[in-house]
Order: sequence, then C-alpha cells, then structure tokens
Amino acid sequence: MKFVTSSMNPTAPRRSRATAGLSACPAQAGFTLAEVLAALLFMAIVIPVAVGGLQIASRAGVVAQRKSEAVRVAERMLSESIVITNLNQSLQNGTLTEGAREFRYTLRPDSWPPDMNQTAPRLLTVEVTYAVQGQDYSVRLSTLDNSQ
Repeated sequence: MKFVTSSMNPTAPRRSRATAGLSACPAQAGFTLAEVLAALLFMAIVIPVAVGGLQIASRAGVVAQRKSEAVRVAERMLSESIVITNLNQSLQNGTLTEGAREFRYTLRPDSWPPDMNQTAPRLLTVEVTYAVQGQDYSVRLSTLDNSQ
C-alpha cells in the first residue's frame, strides 16, 4: 500500500511563501515606527476635535430646550403682570421654578413712548435668565399694555 500526500505529489502545484500570504522577508512585515507615530499623531488631533464637536452639539440641544422653557416662563410673567396690573414698582425680580429647573426673572415696566405721559401705554419687558452647563443665557420678551 502506498500513501501519497500533497507535498509528495509531483503534479500538485507548489506554493511559495509569498503566495501563501506570508512575506518572503520578515523585515517587510508590519508597520514602521514612522507610520505608527503618524497614525497616533493623526488620532491625537482628530479625537479631541470630534469630542469637542459632540459637546457643542449637546450644549446646543440643551440650550434650545431650556430656551423654550424660559420663553414659556416669560410669557406667563407678562400675562400675569397684565392681569394683576400691580406694576407700581419700577423693577421686580424673582426666581421661578418650573419642573426641576429654576429661572431668574426681571420685570421692568416703562412708559411708551418714554415721555412719562400718563395716557401712554406701558412697555412691559421681562428678562428670564437660565443656566446651561455653568453658563448663563437669557431671553427677553416685551409687550405693550394699555390698561392703567
């Protein structure tokens, strides 16, 4: 009985190391030190820029959400001040809580046009300040009120 293996078969094609996926010279395998350092330098530049972009996008989303809440607070303050018409003070300050968030407001009545005419309508301006990630932002709304 005779067993024939592929390495002993004279008709089988011979595979060299280069065609088998192995490098013929071990010095040509892998990356050079300069290539690795260039890749690390590239990543050191790209990763902080990408993370900074994500932080800016996140902050913009939170600011937009809080701004809409601050506008609701300002509209409510203007509506209440017109209904109550208790604006004898020159300036009103306070803090409102909506949900779990606090908003600081300043309500300022002025005459319109500013000539101190008693029959002129009042200009009511409310400024609502809110904080996002340690930075203050504000919304200012104004309306005219003719009830005196």
